[in-house]
Amino acid sequence: MLELLYSCRLCPRNCGINRLKGELGFCKSGASVKVARVSLHYWEEPCLSGEKGSGTVFFSECNLKCVFCQNHTISHKGIGKEISIEHLAEIFLKQQERGAHNINLVTPTHFIPQIIEAVKIAKNNGLMLPIVYNSNGYENVEALKTLKGHIDIYLPDLKYFDDKYAVKYSHAPGYFKAASKAIKEMYFQAGEPEFDEKGMMKKGVIIRHLMLPGLLFDSKKIIDYINNTFGNSVFISLMNQYTPVNNVERYPEINKPLNPKHYEALIDYCLTLGIKNAFIQEEGTASESFIPDFDLRGI
Repeated sequence: MLELLYSCRLCPRNCGINRLKGELGFCKSGASVKVARVSLHYWEEPCLSGEKGSGTVFFSECNLKCVFCQNHTISHKGIGKEISIEHLAEIFLKQQERGAHNINLVTPTHFIPQIIEAVKIAKNNGLMLPIVYNSNGYENVEALKTLKGHIDIYLPDLKYFDDKYAVKYSHAPGYFKAASKAIKEMYFQAGEPEFDEKGMMKKGVIIRHLMLPGLLFDSKKIIDYINNTFGNSVFISLMNQYTPVNNVERYPEINKPLNPKHYEALIDYCLTLGIKNAFIQEEGTASESFIPDFDLRGI
């Protein structure tokens, strides 16, 4: 799998650089996996976190540069530690020993080949947990196809419908076109949701949408697309946790909390469409206190 790094086209950036020789593309990732935090996370969707927590592995760097990113220190500044594929496999197994409900790969796109190899090693050594691919949605279908059989649950974002917002806030031209194709491939692989006797997800797709201030119309377009394409065969996670941090003062239109009435309006819109499989968030989630400390713990 590592041959994919010779001319890296893992994401729609299609940089084509040789990461095995130390060349760096948009995401600034090399040949080694870089991890910023390993933990049990209790604030994912209930069917992922459960009582014992989701076994998150936060990868450093990112193929998006969202101006509002809450994980700015790892996505923009690259805080993290380079580790071997064998070490990554050990981390997966330790998360299982800690009682995690699943292995949650957070921002994994730029490390797909290394992750596949680590999953193989871990499964050969007793890993039995569902693997969650927690992605920003900006994916290449061909790269995703290499994950078939290795990922059980896909947890992609679907951030924008209108490309002007994708370019302005995430420097990601063609975001919706790429993400919509990617999510269809994810659904093809994972299928309709399945749960165990305790209500924990075993396989399926949960599409996340983080509402941004002033973009209710764009959010409705996202919901329309999901509903028209997948109906209730996927779950939607409507997120109100937008927190203006870092450099958003340069974007005054989003340098403010989300209007709660807009969030309520989006929930009502989902109800009018007959959407049944959806997660919503309570008030009080828009706080910097919910942003993890990327202190290299658990690595």
